[in-house]
Amino acid sequence: MSNTATLEINGEKHEFPLVVGTENEIGINIKTLRGVTGGVTTIDPGYKNTGACESGITFLDGEKGILRYRGYSIEDLADKADFLEVAYLLIFGELPSKDQLDKFHSDIKAQSVVDDDVKKIIDAFPKAAHPMGVLSSLTSALTAFNPSSVNVDSEEDMYKTVVKILGKFPVLVAWAMRKKQGLPLNYGSNSLGYVENVLKMMFEKPNEEYVQNPIIVNALDKLLILHADHEQNCSTSTVRIVGSSHAGLFASISSGISALWGPLHGGANQAVLEMLEAIKEDGGDTKKYMGKAKDKEDPFRLMGFGHRVYKNFDPRAKIIKVAADEVLADLGVEDPILDIAKGLEKEALKDDYFVKRKLYPNVDFYSGIIYRAMGIPTEMFTVMFALGRLPGWISQWREMRLRKEPIGRPRQIYTGENYRAFKDIAKR
Repeated sequence: MSNTATLEINGEKHEFPLVVGTENEIGINIKTLRGVTGGVTTIDPGYKNTGACESGITFLDGEKGILRYRGYSIEDLADKADFLEVAYLLIFGELPSKDQLDKFHSDIKAQSVVDDDVKKIIDAFPKAAHPMGVLSSLTSALTAFNPSSVNVDSEEDMYKTVVKILGKFPVLVAWAMRKKQGLPLNYGSNSLGYVENVLKMMFEKPNEEYVQNPIIVNALDKLLILHADHEQNCSTSTVRIVGSSHAGLFASISSGISALWGPLHGGANQAVLEMLEAIKEDGGDTKKYMGKAKDKEDPFRLMGFGHRVYKNFDPRAKIIKVAADEVLADLGVEDPILDIAKGLEKEALKDDYFVKRKLYPNVDFYSGIIYRAMGIPTEMFTVMFALGRLPGWISQWREMRLRKEPIGRPRQIYTGENYRAFKDIAKR
């Protein structure tokens, strides 16, 4: 195979080098395109065919349903590792030793207290404020309480910044939920694990001790692992491009939270529950709505099925389906919304229309079911997604800064008016 690609424009041929990834992905390096062609550029709406960077963090193959973090399969990581181990792996490149993991956890806990003035900021939000807006604002506000810039060439500085955001972010997540529910803002305990502390801070009532449920802890741990990174998606690309201006980690992650908020990205699991609510209000007939989903003339859209990247079964969905079944069985929740969800799942898995098109339930579908069963409000679903995605955003930001990538600056093709002489207002 040639190691170059040839592009012919107006009779002139130009060669560009090929870049081959470790999984034999092939890219055409066109960074000299405008220079050698006198200004020619490319158009790729949605960047579906454009690689913005080279990265050693996450590999996914949508056709084969493969997802790996730093070379480790998502199946092995979800089965054998916990969330902090996966976070360490993503950020620093290798699975931690026992001593490294213990120190990592200890350092994170040491940074798990938020400046008390942050409470004044959250107090200013109305209870009606969406938790994602609150979380984005509070994350950005952390910059004001940590004004010194990070020396990216110092491993010690980078490490301190990483453990700081990992320590404080779960507190902000819990506070966003408790603000919505009118509960007092609290903290975790140094005697608990990372995920256990998240649950304690979210659900502990002021007049009773919160008792951990190991099945809930395991399900949330798996959900966070499955959401930890997903290559160059919308929010991750946002974090990288904001960070490319040398914006700090907190500001860059705040931008990622805002990108994640959209219903076509992290808001999809919230959209699933909103769809289920609408079906319930219309009588709960799952067969009727499966028919509507198959009707091209019907505006109804079945949320939580299929995936833009995966053209097969979402590997994350296979893992979390088991956890969803365990949670529902253990909690014995009687909820018509969850009954509708199980009905849709059953219909889709046996319906030829969905099977032939490989429109299987995805991770958003099952995560919404689990969060609902756990008692997490619908508007908090995307916040939980952000909590899981945090290590991925950190690792992508860190990689981009260490590789000294140039500031992001996409091009465009101008399609507006040609030059026009200015008209005085009296002549318009």
